[in-house]
Amino acid sequence: MTHIIAIDQGTTSTRAMVFDERLAPVASAQKELRQIYPSPGWVEHDPEEIWSAVVATVREAMSEANIIAKDVAGIGITNQRETTILWDRSTGKPIQNAIVWQDRRTADACTRMHASGLEPGITEKTGLVIDPYFSASKIAWLLDNVSGARTLAEQGSLAFGTVDSFLLWRLTGGKVHATDATNASRTLLFNITRGEWDAELSNQFAIPMGLLPEVRDCAANFGETLPELFGGAIRICGIAGDQQAATIGQSCFTPGMMKATYGTGCFLLLNTGFEPVRSRRRLLTTIAYQFGGERTYALEGAIFIAGAAVQWLRDGLHMISRAPEADALAKKADPQEEVYLVPAFVGLGAPYWDAEARGALLGLTRNSGPAEIAQAALEAVGYQTRDLLEAMHADWPRRTGTVLRVDGGMTVSDVTMQFVADILDAPVDRPVVMETTSLGAAYLAGYHAGICPDPAGFSESWRLDRRFVPMMNPDRRARKWAGWRGAIARARTPCSESIRSK
Repeated sequence: MTHIIAIDQGTTSTRAMVFDERLAPVASAQKELRQIYPSPGWVEHDPEEIWSAVVATVREAMSEANIIAKDVAGIGITNQRETTILWDRSTGKPIQNAIVWQDRRTADACTRMHASGLEPGITEKTGLVIDPYFSASKIAWLLDNVSGARTLAEQGSLAFGTVDSFLLWRLTGGKVHATDATNASRTLLFNITRGEWDAELSNQFAIPMGLLPEVRDCAANFGETLPELFGGAIRICGIAGDQQAATIGQSCFTPGMMKATYGTGCFLLLNTGFEPVRSRRRLLTTIAYQFGGERTYALEGAIFIAGAAVQWLRDGLHMISRAPEADALAKKADPQEEVYLVPAFVGLGAPYWDAEARGALLGLTRNSGPAEIAQAALEAVGYQTRDLLEAMHADWPRRTGTVLRVDGGMTVSDVTMQFVADILDAPVDRPVVMETTSLGAAYLAGYHAGICPDPAGFSESWRLDRRFVPMMNPDRRARKWAGWRGAIARARTPCSESIRSK
């Protein structure tokens, strides 16, 4: 039987999954990824650790599945987006640690670009806002802060990539420097309407265009692996950023369909078809996927902290020892308490894009305790999802009944998913195959390799595990939502104003 391998390189772990030709999971292997915090607001990864984990997990998954290289039709790669790596073309070695998408070190530089009035033109071309989240300001920081980097870049000696490009370079032994349209669309350097790198944008960020990889379809020929890595050469047939891969894995191929992935952060994508929809609510316009040179677009809202809030309960407050314990703790909360956690630990994403906001815990009384704080952490996911959904409904003129397809680690929490349905007043569908990011990457590889059906055929294979339907009293929903809006206002204004006044 023919198999497909998905490499899912995420923010907190690296996973390899083996799927059979029917896209049923066969085997998997996973390694946690160390988080590096050099300074407040800075987040880094070691690219060599990422690379080692990819090789190790692919080998382990192949061994568990009892397959060899000739049994694999192709590899699909999906990755944490925006995370930025620069490496030496001659050695393949990174010039410094990867700067992770969560990193806020370039906030001041982005603020200066805002003040100069550049954002409207940049947004028109890229669909994005000027924010440290995206790759461009991270590239510029590396060029300006790593000794000799800018000179080497201008000489053509360095290469830039998001994690997919770096892995592709290593897997192919430096033969292929490429990315796909979805990852390119997250850099602030890619014109999403014309489908190409933009010279004016590169000049505005002072980034030599020679750093940039070739951009290809999501399902395409990306070369093949070095034979010594996995016991034989394997074709690399698909690449997509993690959120777009999850959109594909959730079979959201029809305009109006939407998915939310609840991992470290939360990312909601709404398929808008072949025409990019320009947001009036500071959502992102991005490329959902590209097949045969034809781009399908999406509106996207990014929440920086979702599952990371549960990690904070575990690692910061030591309220729980394992993430699943948050559900049981939250169930003990006093229903009369109204505690709100605004998890702006690294600022707020859409629709606020407030890099200076900081986390806040509000509504505490003498009776508040660990249970109420745990409940607030889980409920924050639902509130932030509604923030995004309301913005999308305002921007999308073809609004229909909302059904949200969900995936990611947090969706195993029935408590959280029920609250999302309650606060949205809309159904929430959880699929049978939960690892939709890996599934999407596997589908791309299988589609290009000719063993998987077209998107319409793939959509027929999507299966529902459970639908969460709204059960909350409307008055209670309105009261809780008003409380969240007040909490957001308090979390933003004092922090932002005090910082700006210094």
